[in-house]
Formats: sequence, structure tokens, C-alpha cells
Amino acid sequence: MIKSMTGYGSAKGTVEGIEVCVELKSVNNKFLDTSVRLPRRFLFAEQTIKSAVMSHITRGKVDVFVTVDSSMADDMVVKVNEPLLKGYIDALRHIAEENDLPNDITALSVSRFPDVLNVEKKELDAEAVAVGIRDIAEQALCDFDAMRIREGAKLKEDVLTKLETIEKLVTVIETESPKTVEEYREKLRQKLLEVLGTSGIDETRIVTEAAIFADKVAVDEETVRLRSHMAQLRAMLDGGSPIGRKIDFLLQEFNREANTTGSKCQNADIAHVVVDLKSEIEKIREQIQNIECGSCIEAC
Repeated sequence: MIKSMTGYGSAKGTVEGIEVCVELKSVNNKFLDTSVRLPRRFLFAEQTIKSAVMSHITRGKVDVFVTVDSSMADDMVVKVNEPLLKGYIDALRHIAEENDLPNDITALSVSRFPDVLNVEKKELDAEAVAVGIRDIAEQALCDFDAMRIREGAKLKEDVLTKLETIEKLVTVIETESPKTVEEYREKLRQKLLEVLGTSGIDETRIVTEAAIFADKVAVDEETVRLRSHMAQLRAMLDGGSPIGRKIDFLLQEFNREANTTGSKCQNADIAHVVVDLKSEIEKIREQIQNIECGSCIEAC
């Protein structure tokens, strides 16, 4: 299955009463490079999120954004500073006894003293929260994958269209190449006629020279290899293993055969066809930079 390396996905959910939103976006990259941005309080979940990303993606620069809204969450607790409270009470009793004052201490009055009551965030169950965030990240990754698959299908279609164009160009080269030898043989005959006349022409020598020329300009091996490369590329696109890097190497072979064909051709028309051939190969190379493929990646 072909997937584009560029994509976007998002998902929302609730973890321990906290609203969590996970967003992902990716761009092209030779290898997998994952960056996770989390609130400081949730940094413990970073590696868990990276593991989820690695189970879905093999190539690309991936940015993961985790935003948290805990405004409605019951994650605040009020704690009593027991040592300080006891100190206040003892001090008030001492004042009352030493100065013959009524001991009218109440819980409400004591609670108003500084630092007796402290509002703190509830301790999170790190493991449970990390698992919850990972589940939301998995949903975002499925959304992300769906977009990449749609883009990948379009990329595959475009590459196959360009392969059909290359195949037509190779057919033109195969058709026109033998004509070059015939043209050379005819030109050689005409030159000999001009110099020697009809009586001095050695047909055997003309055939020999034409054969030597044909050997120099023959592109049969190159076109056969080009067709083999095209078949291999189609098989890769239909396969399931990661192919991005493999296609890079295969396209180098495409270029090698095209360059050899161009260096051998003695015909201006064929030279123009070779230029078009190189152009289509380059277009495929640019598109391949955008794709990822792999059945080894976890599916949603």
C-alpha cells in the first residue's frame, strides 16, 4: 500500500477527567524523525507517543502536538499544613491564657491564617495517563494514515502514468534506431558513388561498415533493461514492503540506461526522444521522494 509522507491527523478524548487533543503533521524526510510537544506536566508520555508513531510510520519528519485542557477536571486538592496549623493553635491558646482572654478559636478563623490551607494539583497516575494519551494518539494516527493513503493512491497513479509515457518513448527508440543504420548505409553508398562511380562500389565493404556502425549505435540492451526496470518498478508499487529507498536506486539505473542510449544515438529525432525520456524519469524521481510503502506498518 502506497502512502504519502505528507499528511495531517487529529483526535480528541478524555483522560482522567482531562480533555486531551493530539494533532500530527508530517513532511518529507529520508528517515523517521519524530518531535513531540507536550505540556511539562505530561512529559512522561513522550516515549509512549513516539512508540505509537513508529508503529505507523517508517519515513518522514513528524510533528506531534498534544494540548491539554484541565479547566473542568477534578484535579485540584486542598491540603492542610498540619504543623503550621498546630503552631497557630498553640500560639492562640498561649495568648488567651497569658492575657486572660476568651479562647474563641474556630476552624474558620484558623483557616484564614496564611499558608494553613494549600491548593495543589492532584497527583496523576502516570502510567494510566500515558496509556490514555497513546489511545488518543492512535486515533489521530488512523486519521493521519487515511489522508496519507488517499494521497499515496494519487501519487501511485501519477507514477504509473509517467511509466506508460516512458514505455511509449522506449518503443519509439526501438522503432527508430534500426532506421539509423539504414540511413548510414545509404549515405555511405551515395558517397562512394560520388567518388568511385558505380563500377568501384564494393558491396561487401558497405555491409561491413554498416555492421560496425550498427554495433556502435545499437541500443537493444539498453531498451531491454529499461523495460525490465519498468516491470520491477510496477511490482514495487504493487508490493507491500518499504520501497522508497529501493526506488531511488532503481531510478539511478533508469538514468544510466537513458544516458547510454543518448550517447549512442546518431539521430536527432532519437536524441529528442531521449531528452523526453530523462525528463519523465526525473519527474518520477521527484514523486518518489513523497512516498512511503509498507505492509509491515501497523494498520488502523
